[in-house]
Amino acid sequence: MYDVIIIGAGPGGIFSAYELSEKRPDLKIAVFDAGHELSKRKCPIDGKKVKSCIGCKPCSIMNGFGGAGAFSDGKYNITNDFGGTLYEYIGRDKAMELMHYVDEINMANGGEGTKLYSTAGTELKKLCMQNGLQLLEASVRHLGTDINYVVLGNLYTKLKEKVEFFFDTRVQRLTKTEEGTYIAEYEGGQAEGRNCIISVGRSGSKWMEKVSRDLDIRTHSNRVDIGVRVEIPALVFSHITDELYESKIVYKTKKFEDNVRTFCMNPRGIVVNENTNGIITVNGHSFEDETKKTENTNFALLVAKHFTEPFNDSNGYARLSNMLGGGVIVQRFGDLERGRRSTMERISKGMVTPTLAATPGDLSLVLPKRVLDGIIEMIYALDKIAPGTANDDTLLYGVEVKFYNMEVELDHNLETIHKGLYVIGDGSGVTHSLSHASASGVYVARKAAEEL
Repeated sequence: MYDVIIIGAGPGGIFSAYELSEKRPDLKIAVFDAGHELSKRKCPIDGKKVKSCIGCKPCSIMNGFGGAGAFSDGKYNITNDFGGTLYEYIGRDKAMELMHYVDEINMANGGEGTKLYSTAGTELKKLCMQNGLQLLEASVRHLGTDINYVVLGNLYTKLKEKVEFFFDTRVQRLTKTEEGTYIAEYEGGQAEGRNCIISVGRSGSKWMEKVSRDLDIRTHSNRVDIGVRVEIPALVFSHITDELYESKIVYKTKKFEDNVRTFCMNPRGIVVNENTNGIITVNGHSFEDETKKTENTNFALLVAKHFTEPFNDSNGYARLSNMLGGGVIVQRFGDLERGRRSTMERISKGMVTPTLAATPGDLSLVLPKRVLDGIIEMIYALDKIAPGTANDDTLLYGVEVKFYNMEVELDHNLETIHKGLYVIGDGSGVTHSLSHASASGVYVARKAAEEL
């Protein structure tokens, strides 16, 4: 019997456990995760013996202590303008206060000395407006993949003295007792908690759907963002990344008036594979360590869509890409414009050396025409503020998909219809970022501490 059981050791679960152990050290807390502890999380892809995803179960990139954010580039966007709708539940001021609080904790646990960037008062905002682009407001703390790992390691060292962790333990079923407690059943045992905090991230979407059905919790479908990851010489975007590091830029297409946006910018970073529920997609990482930096910058260009038929869960497009390309496809922008597939020979002769071993191919066979048209328009719009973006040798990797979990019906405490059962982080469909997920963890921890 525990006072609180936390399912999922991603940012939401970590900061729930942290805040509970700080506010109420008398409470007995358990955290369950299907993945490994931090030091045992290793992806076998080395580019030599193992060149592509081999379907490890669980995937160490997506599961384990730190969640999918453990090997991300460690960007904490402190803003209500993007990253989720947490502010709609707890208020704008409270959301910002908690994101700054999370930043303070990260700084106290190994993140000190990392940069905090801001879009406020920047000349780029004016330049974007003059060219039909919108720069979203935000402060960005960039830890880098390496420092992010250090911070997580320090948090785990502190927490494991106060909290019981159960790694490699997939909770198979969650039920509510007549007494109002919650039982988490896993292979070989079960745990009971007076309160339960669910923080299963995007990789736990199918599991969350099942729990919602079992406990009669209403849900609402959410959008999916689909697009490509762009890789260019770092110098092309250096005037932007040197000042802001992460710039969220939105463009409304002339043809369809769809919004295309930049996402997850990685100056002098690398492009990587990502495995979400067996679907291989693409993402990007960057580092604080100068020795790990590359000559390229990468970022995503995404278009938001609500799919119905024939791919009502959005996974169909990503699976199609996997089938046609044997994983992630890469194409030169010039080849895309000329309506031909890329070849390894043409890519190798270009100015951009790819940082991911992807399959040369034709993205027009995978992405919907409307989405691809919007991305091409956006590349030409970005070329006006960063000349060179629309060069023939610019690389496009696809598909990049951001799956947003269905939105779970919650009250202003992020509590379900069942008292003491909270759903937070990206698994709730409410948050879509490290900072929002972490802040939601702190918020429910304080509520649970008061109730208990």
